[in-house]
Amino acid sequence: MSNQVFAQLVDAHYTPLFRFALSLARREADACDLVQQTFFIWAKNGHQLRETSKAKTWLFTTLYREFLRGHRRGQRTQSIEDLPPSVQDRPAEDVDYARQMDAQQVVEALQEVDEGFRAPLVLFYLEDLSYQEIAESLDVPIGTVMSRLSRGKTQLRKIMTAKETGERGESPIVPFPKAQQGGSK
Repeated sequence: MSNQVFAQLVDAHYTPLFRFALSLARREADACDLVQQTFFIWAKNGHQLRETSKAKTWLFTTLYREFLRGHRRGQRTQSIEDLPPSVQDRPAEDVDYARQMDAQQVVEALQEVDEGFRAPLVLFYLEDLSYQEIAESLDVPIGTVMSRLSRGKTQLRKIMTAKETGERGESPIVPFPKAQQGGSK
């Protein structure tokens, strides 16, 4: 693979991979390490991929597996306070209630979602991967992806409700866009 092709691959996928890694690792330094390791593995083994159209899925799968491998070895993760200020202090938009929520509060709530549900939520809603791409990335059946998304959304709603009820004394409605099965959203 030429240096130019590799640079294009990094340019196209670095940001989404970093966001996914940050949602998993919860620390900027660990997320950077995961992304760097993912591209290192691509540099060594990416030429073996038969269909270059599946490079994005391959990268997400590799990153997720590297996270799990490191997590099993007991890599420590930190709390939301270790996130970079740019993630913590991102202003929310004033379009509807879900967008008016404090971005930090949403990030904190997402970090409280069980890890098995967090990864599909991030890949679907933040990285815009299809069910099929998520299934390939996480190496699980599509039905499992749909189930984890559903349970993850339920868990996230409960966490957000508990946070909002504690602060406002009322129960908010947290809408999620309807997910479409199959190809792309």
